Amino acid sequence: MVNVDILELFHENDFVKICAPMVRYSKLPFRILARKYGCDLCFTPMIMADSFVQSAKARSNEFTTCIDDKPLIVQFAANTVSDFVSAAELVAPYSDGVDLNCGCPQRWAMKDGYGAQLLTQPETIRDMVRQVRNRVSDRYSVSVKIRLLDEDRKTIELARSLEVAGASFLTLHARTVHERHSPIHADSLREVCQSLRVPLVANGDIKTLEGAKVLHANTGCKGMMAARGMLTNPAMFSGYKTTPLSCVQDWVNVSLDLGVIFNCFHHHLVFMLEHVLPKEGKRIFNTLKTKSAVLDFLHENYEISYVPGSSGLSAQSDVIVCDKSSDREENSVGSFFTSAVQKCEVQDEILDSLGGLYD
Repeated sequence: MVNVDILELFHENDFVKICAPMVRYSKLPFRILARKYGCDLCFTPMIMADSFVQSAKARSNEFTTCIDDKPLIVQFAANTVSDFVSAAELVAPYSDGVDLNCGCPQRWAMKDGYGAQLLTQPETIRDMVRQVRNRVSDRYSVSVKIRLLDEDRKTIELARSLEVAGASFLTLHARTVHERHSPIHADSLREVCQSLRVPLVANGDIKTLEGAKVLHANTGCKGMMAARGMLTNPAMFSGYKTTPLSCVQDWVNVSLDLGVIFNCFHHHLVFMLEHVLPKEGKRIFNTLKTKSAVLDFLHENYEISYVPGSSGLSAQSDVIVCDKSSDREENSVGSFFTSAVQKCEVQDEILDSLGGLYD
């Protein structure tokens, strides 16, 4: 696959409309849907770099793409330079850039030295960026997603150092590690943006296209990254206030043509129909247990039916996996976090808890 020049994307647009990396949710079928409705750039879910390097099973489970899935950034969680560099080299032929997660505030991630915990090790982050930049094409994007530090001055110092290390662009979630649902700090976004030469992407509280335009005007950030807003309305960057039924129809066709599992199929629809279904409809829909029950509900209430093959995609012929071998293959899954996510899936609040990680 030919790499897209991500910096050209920033130069060609007033601001780049971006689908955030979301655990379990920003996978290939959802990225295809988002691209149909105005999204310029998509991220994969966060992938554990050590697992990706050590295990062919992890690579096939955690990363899939297709020829039209571009431009694409692959986000990794890593706590060593060698893991991040090796993972980037493996995925480079299939993507347009790699991103280092330094923003995840979850306890399990920080306990093991991943995500926002890396903000306490700026030299390690810089070395990760430098080493990947030295090992892949200049055209290949290397970026970092960070959170605000306790002072804007410190955030600016970190961002500038990553710029010097060779980062193509940076994403700033405009809250500190300890802030969850408080309003974002737009003034801090503006200060950091004005201090950099590389593009800065804003993340946090972006729920509508109009909101993205306002934040762009107020901060100057060259990218607007949405997470929960995209889940509840994958067509938000096309200007829709709520998910249009055409988007629900497209999700049904794309996801079922690609053979997604029921939980993924249903969870996305729960988000997408959040502002569409009446209260009683939500109560019924959220308890459905099979694909056929979901399709019956959609047909009866909205005349939406699955049309096999209408997406033009096939799981057998169109999906591309990372089939490169690793020099560090150990037939191990490292700290493969699928099991941790599966434990969460039995909890009733899983949709809200995962959806709220990013916005």
